[in-house]
Amino acid sequence: METSLRNGRRATFAFFLLNGFLMGMWIVHIPVVEQRTGIGHAELGRLLLLLGAGAFLGMRLAGPLTDRLGARRVLPASAALCGAAVVLPGLAEGVPALAAALFLLGIGNGTLDVSMNAHAVEVERGYGRPLMSAFHAAFSVGGVLAALAGALVLDRGRSPATVLGATAAGSLLVTACAARLLLPRAPADTPCGPAATAPAAAVRRAASPRRIRILAALAFLLMLCEGVANDWSTPHLRDVLGASAGTAALAYGAFATTMTAGRMLADRVAGRLGPAAVLRAGSAVAAAGLTLAALAPNVPAALTGWAVLGAGLSGCVPQLFSAAGHADPAAAGANVARVAGLGYLGMLAGPAVIGPLTHLVPLGPALLLPVALCLVVSAASGVLAPGRPPRTA
Repeated sequence: METSLRNGRRATFAFFLLNGFLMGMWIVHIPVVEQRTGIGHAELGRLLLLLGAGAFLGMRLAGPLTDRLGARRVLPASAALCGAAVVLPGLAEGVPALAAALFLLGIGNGTLDVSMNAHAVEVERGYGRPLMSAFHAAFSVGGVLAALAGALVLDRGRSPATVLGATAAGSLLVTACAARLLLPRAPADTPCGPAATAPAAAVRRAASPRRIRILAALAFLLMLCEGVANDWSTPHLRDVLGASAGTAALAYGAFATTMTAGRMLADRVAGRLGPAAVLRAGSAVAAAGLTLAALAPNVPAALTGWAVLGAGLSGCVPQLFSAAGHADPAAAGANVARVAGLGYLGMLAGPAVIGPLTHLVPLGPALLLPVALCLVVSAASGVLAPGRPPRTA
């Protein structure tokens, strides 16, 4: 069993890394695909909504499928779908073809996201200690590797079809190798790890629909803040503080770096202090970091603020995914899908919320809205504390 668990853990890391790499390779090719298809920024923005819609649909489909068939079956199929779909935007020559390609890529990404998180919950349950943040760190590392690889091949003038086709082929090979290491499906009525020692009343409360809805709402708020960092950190330095384009790009780099580093450490903190403490302190630190960034008088202070935001957010969302998966082993996939799906909508909503708000107030003060959301999450962190009733504010 120990060998099986170790192999399952390795496979989970591989799939998280693969997912981050696949989506990263698409992201670095967005300008090239945009130019190749002859569309403008506005049209691209509308098409990217199809990517989000496909991901949301994929998440909703993957949850029940994973519970019915097991992650061992659904995860490789999802990875193969996502890997094969990543080449489609590179082949698209017009708006209809690109729209269909992005929708299919979104479905592949959504199904992979839920199934790999559901398998991560199984591995975590077997080990009996937190592992989710490290898996999410692997996703971030995959994105960094994609950015480096993309920069290398784009400088050499390779076509998107060629690069994304090679990416798809490599992903299918990784999927075939990692699939053999996945855990066999465990009976749903034999909990182990954290769930095995929980009192019966706590397990019943943990599985309640109300608790899952609270977890999903908190994921929405946190990932909305993450979406704000993804899309507004660079414009904030450039437009508010007058930084050069190169310096402004460091804002997102600082955020992403501390996000990845924090996820590598968060499991140890959660194992020692508990997931509620990670969520409470992490969201409070994120609020402090974003406040510093929003009110920063100069570039160094703003960079520090964005970095602190990344460190604070790093361990929060994995705790929510893990709690949803452990709440009811028989419905782990569906519960993860509910939390991940609403969280993904938050990621999309973040940029959309801040944009219109800048018509009323400057960008700096507008960034104080997600600060308030982080504080709400910190106040509601008791939802993760065992033996205590969840608080919503």
